[in-house]
Amino acid sequence: MLIWLLFVGVIVSYLIGSIPSAVWYGKAFYGVDVRNYGSGNAGATNTFRVLGKKAGSIVMAVDVLKGWVATSMAYILEYSKLLQLEHIIYYQLIFGVFAVVGHIFPVYAGFRGGKGVATLLGMVLSIHIYAALICLAVFLVVFLASKYVSLGSMMASLAYPIIMLIPAFSPDEPIVIVFGFLIFALVVLTHRKNVRRLINGEESKLQLKLLNRKN
Repeated sequence: MLIWLLFVGVIVSYLIGSIPSAVWYGKAFYGVDVRNYGSGNAGATNTFRVLGKKAGSIVMAVDVLKGWVATSMAYILEYSKLLQLEHIIYYQLIFGVFAVVGHIFPVYAGFRGGKGVATLLGMVLSIHIYAALICLAVFLVVFLASKYVSLGSMMASLAYPIIMLIPAFSPDEPIVIVFGFLIFALVVLTHRKNVRRLINGEESKLQLKLLNRKN
């Protein structure tokens, strides 16, 4: 029974994560595929750059919601008595990760998606809301100081497992800490080009609504 629940949950989580909010919103309201402009990324940051604050904010909200909804399905299973409480964290992590995978490789948009940071935030909000808010604060501080979204995203993702090491936040299941460091590695991996540009001093600071077609 649990195997079937896990299988169905994984598929649903991936499909939720695959919703290409940046692509669909851009095409529906602006006649623009954001992947053809700016960084070529189908995420909230590139939407901010290409289409402006309103579009970027809506896309970001949807991407965060995707991660939260997929991860929170574990609570529905537990509430329905289909899942034992002690197993819920494992299901949260699995469902959340597949939502992030869906965002990065969306089946509805030719498997060309975003970098998954906003969806990760939604995932962490579902698992540990206070840790997520601290990570968001870390992002904002780094971003406001540097204007580099990529640097803020990586620092925020690193903050999560470090926060989980603090006794006041320490989870009952150590796997959450391991997951946190793996997520940091994933964020660095999806930002590897940004890391290279940061090292070379070539990374772009966030500028809004720059309709520069990608070559």
